[in-house]
Amino acid sequence: MIALPSRGSVVYPVVREDAAHAGLAVREIGPAEAPKPRLLDRVREAIRARHYSRRTEKAYVDWIKRYIFFHHKRHPMEMGAAEVTAFLTSLAVQGTVAASTQNQALSALLFLYREVLGIQLPWLDGLVRAKSPQRLPVVLSREEVRTVLGQLDGVPRLMAVLLYGAGLRLLECCRLRIQDVDFGRNQIVVRDGKGHKDRITMLPAAVKTILAAHMTQVREQHQADLRRGAGWVELPWALARKYPNAGREWAWQWVFPATRIYVDRVSGQRRRHHLHESVLQRAVKVVVRSAGNGKRATCHTFRHSFATHLLEDGYDIRTVQELLGHRDVATTMIYTHVLNRGPAAVRSPADRMFLS
Repeated sequence: MIALPSRGSVVYPVVREDAAHAGLAVREIGPAEAPKPRLLDRVREAIRARHYSRRTEKAYVDWIKRYIFFHHKRHPMEMGAAEVTAFLTSLAVQGTVAASTQNQALSALLFLYREVLGIQLPWLDGLVRAKSPQRLPVVLSREEVRTVLGQLDGVPRLMAVLLYGAGLRLLECCRLRIQDVDFGRNQIVVRDGKGHKDRITMLPAAVKTILAAHMTQVREQHQADLRRGAGWVELPWALARKYPNAGREWAWQWVFPATRIYVDRVSGQRRRHHLHESVLQRAVKVVVRSAGNGKRATCHTFRHSFATHLLEDGYDIRTVQELLGHRDVATTMIYTHVLNRGPAAVRSPADRMFLS
């Protein structure tokens, strides 16, 4: 006889011996198991548990998907050193990707096997990373910087002046919050910069008046948003749970907010994101192209020019390292080569011979 589920409880059917003798299939059904999370969901969970950035999460997930599709949707557990090597070789030979791109793909696969699948295989340590070429950064002269900045206007000009005047990275500038700008101490606090590090850099005196006027306009916009039931911003980590109303406070607002409001799918809050970096990138690209100086300058070129011009002015390289947020002074030393005079201001013998 086959047991039926009783009312109010779940009883799983078990086929009795008399059913087996009657020629019915004998199978015992256990409790239903929760479905296991998909591989890419496990990757996302592992990345978020380690507080990696969203860009890293997106990049790693994309590389892992490409790796799986490259091998015709085989599960990574079924693959090993030969498949990883074949994928990376294809990127370098057929895809002709840069060394940094190939190394990013390798980092994503190492994360997959070590942190997600929990596989400690000896071939992971034996994989060789592609060697990135050591290239000198593009640097604008002071007059070229003046020309480029002079052709920009509005918010893009203000942001570009901060990139050059404070040595900020593009996203560091976009993600500035009101509380990060200290007019009294003439400094900017860069929160959670590259390598998850905070640092302090200068607030250029040349931009203080314009920046203060801009922030006054931003405050008026924020107050108008509050009256419309909006005025929220995204908060880092778990601060939104710890301080439920902090997302509407003035101190947490973006210095450079977006022009549109969006509705967060999880909280339902009407928020403003910071201005997208592509706005400044496009503006700088147009101006640099019209300048016609032949240099492939980008937003990051302002940061390179900031470091080079400080060294030209005789500032100590350790000071420049701190302002840039470099972990290793060797990274900052590259700007001494751009000076064409070496770290100790060595004079060329040709200059001594012909210009003395």
